[in-house]
Amino acid sequence: MATILVVDDELGIRALLSEILTDEGHSIELAEDAAQARACRDRIRPDLVLLDIWMPDVDGITLLKEWAATGMLTMPVIMMSGHGTIDTAVEATKFGAMAFLEKPITLQKLLRAVEQGLAKPAGRSAAKPNSLLNHHNSEAGLTVEAAMTGGAMLPTTPLMLGPQSEQSFDLDRPLREARDAFEKSYFEFHLAQENGSMTRVAEKTGLERTHLYRKLKQLGVDLSRNKRGGGMI
Repeated sequence: MATILVVDDELGIRALLSEILTDEGHSIELAEDAAQARACRDRIRPDLVLLDIWMPDVDGITLLKEWAATGMLTMPVIMMSGHGTIDTAVEATKFGAMAFLEKPITLQKLLRAVEQGLAKPAGRSAAKPNSLLNHHNSEAGLTVEAAMTGGAMLPTTPLMLGPQSEQSFDLDRPLREARDAFEKSYFEFHLAQENGSMTRVAEKTGLERTHLYRKLKQLGVDLSRNKRGGGMI
């Protein structure tokens, strides 16, 4: 598969993205700031970069500009931020970003953006800046992610996982099996209630997101449904 560089100053985000993309068969390199990102880019020549905008030393937009100006933007770059604006998205496209993911990032949109990024030529943006500016002027409520795709949002469908409220259990079996069945139903219920938002389910169940993701995999919860339904990471 591909070699993907994840650049984010938050350890939890790096770890979770790494685990998810590794499970998809990709080779993952991690960087927590621009200095590490530069070194990784020179060392491994990644096929794709997931680049956070807000970092403590040099922000992601500045690093993107630097790579573009020095001829080092030889790979698709997907920007990430929980505080992005449409103007920021437009600026990112001008310097070669091909997509923008708003945090918390849905599994569906993460995997789709990665798939599309790996299929695109390096340094090509996902939408034309003029198109984005027109949307900015005409639709004040347009989200950053919609702007990066020319106003078209990726389709999502509600999760319909497991029981919605009540579930009967076969108690005539070993405790471990009964407990696992209960936990699986418990998490499927909360995933359905929260429309697949891993962030909200983690908060509601009191689990750290990485641990929650591993727990769901262990219990055999169908995470491909989360990806199709838009479960958030």
